[in-house]
Amino acid sequence: MATADNTLGLTAQQAGLARCRFCGALHRLPAANSCRLCGAHISSRKLSSLQRTWAFLIVGLMAYIPANIYPIMITKSFSGNSSDTIFTGILALAQSGSWFVAIVVFVASVCIPVAKFVIIAGLALSLHFQWAMSEHTRHYLHTITEFIGRWSMIDVFVVAVLAALIQLGAILTIEPGAGINAFALSVVFTMFSATSLDPRLIWDGTDSGK
Repeated sequence: MATADNTLGLTAQQAGLARCRFCGALHRLPAANSCRLCGAHISSRKLSSLQRTWAFLIVGLMAYIPANIYPIMITKSFSGNSSDTIFTGILALAQSGSWFVAIVVFVASVCIPVAKFVIIAGLALSLHFQWAMSEHTRHYLHTITEFIGRWSMIDVFVVAVLAALIQLGAILTIEPGAGINAFALSVVFTMFSATSLDPRLIWDGTDSGK
């Protein structure tokens, strides 16, 4: 009973155990270097998790800048051509009275991406410098990034649908602009950044790289 009590509250890493990322088989470290079932490499934590998280996050931030500068949608009609960036599109929707749509676009294009940048960067910094933050708070923030991540592509889907449906020749044609490509890249790299962050680091606070 004394031995069992001493193991209470231990993480798998502290107990010398690791789970295969592919098939889920449990192994004892350091005896096992490869999975006995599928042959995959066994490690208690993702290799260079924080480094890859920062790399993808920085690229996502770099792509988000042109996404707000270049137009995301180009409208061609018999009266002339017009282009809209994210902010000019939001302003145009608000001025036309479509406040609900403007709010949805603002949340999906500005609030959600910025929130993901801030939360992922905050989590990575708190783990790297071991800030005084509880594991449950870190876990809650990580859950938020996973929840809001599914809404990041709303703008891309809207522009893609409009470009596919509204093709009326000389009367009205909608085409995606360069900004939507940059926005999609920003979303993809931010998703890579979020998935690169090993959530198990939340419970031990260090990137052991094992």
